[in-house]
Amino acid sequence: MQLKAEQLQSHLSGTLSPVYLISGDEPLLVQEAADAVRSAAREQGFSERELMHAEAGFDWNTLLTEANSLSLFAERKLIEVRLPTGKPGDKGARALQEYVDNLNPDTLLLLVSPKLDASAKRSKWVKALDAAGAMVQIWPVTPAQLPRWLERRLRARGIKANRQAIEILADRVEGNLLAAVQEIEKLALLAPDGSVDGATMSTVVADSARFNVFDLVDRALAGDATGACRTLRGLLEEGTEPIVILWSLTKEARILLKAANRVAAGNRADSVLPKLGVWEKRQPLFKTALRNLNPATLRYILRLAAGVDKAIKGVRKGDVDSELTTLVLMLSGNNPLQKNSLVLGLEATTTSS
Repeated sequence: MQLKAEQLQSHLSGTLSPVYLISGDEPLLVQEAADAVRSAAREQGFSERELMHAEAGFDWNTLLTEANSLSLFAERKLIEVRLPTGKPGDKGARALQEYVDNLNPDTLLLLVSPKLDASAKRSKWVKALDAAGAMVQIWPVTPAQLPRWLERRLRARGIKANRQAIEILADRVEGNLLAAVQEIEKLALLAPDGSVDGATMSTVVADSARFNVFDLVDRALAGDATGACRTLRGLLEEGTEPIVILWSLTKEARILLKAANRVAAGNRADSVLPKLGVWEKRQPLFKTALRNLNPATLRYILRLAAGVDKAIKGVRKGDVDSELTTLVLMLSGNNPLQKNSLVLGLEATTTSS
């Protein structure tokens, strides 16, 4: 049985399923879903809890043994298995199927895993768990969904925030739901009257955005120059190595140049991008970038990247942070440099080196 995350609480108020599989890559939401199952299990008499970590070398026979043994102090038991890779292996798959084939009414199984890939979802062990119990897939909260998600969380804590305040909070905790919850708890203490405006929010809430190189690249490809530069600043402030940032940007610029050349020759982007190894979900980003960037600009970007690489390695003098910002702006379709000065600057760099 497939359950949406928002359906779980209602489901748990009734008869519990013998098996729950919770998967997803948003730690806070996965944790809250697992907490809800544990709480409901305690209320319905599963007073003992056995926690197992199915890491490399884990003995899956332990699961089957525990499923059929109860202590003298508990009538019902919750067995929680953490599956860090999302894949139990052949032995684990067989053990889980055997568990499902011999369900014990006094035992409830909670399996917690990262997001399951397509092959895992098609596997026999997942299908067996789905048929026997409930599967809950936890999806990340997208940037578009975040303000509404925050508003619900604030309201649940008795806090009324205006639109400006919510936008400030969303901007400060972007991509980090745990930080968002911590800030809301802080607001509950610092706003005793339950009302928060933009000025209060900007004063109280720390900048807890979680940055990663993948976000940087995606925002640049999408033409979001402001968001890309903000992510770049966050990465640099967090100590991310400039060479790692440069490598990620250059890798995508090379793919874009190949795609742009083929599109300019009369090929369709829909046929070109898959051949260049661009995943289906990322193709819309590349199509946006191809509309913003022509082959000449992409060649400039790669020449600039070569100059940044030399600066990082100490071969030439340069402000690496500033040059990375220029690179990000250009990849976002916002060229801060005049074409002629860019060419002259790059030629001078090449000559001097």
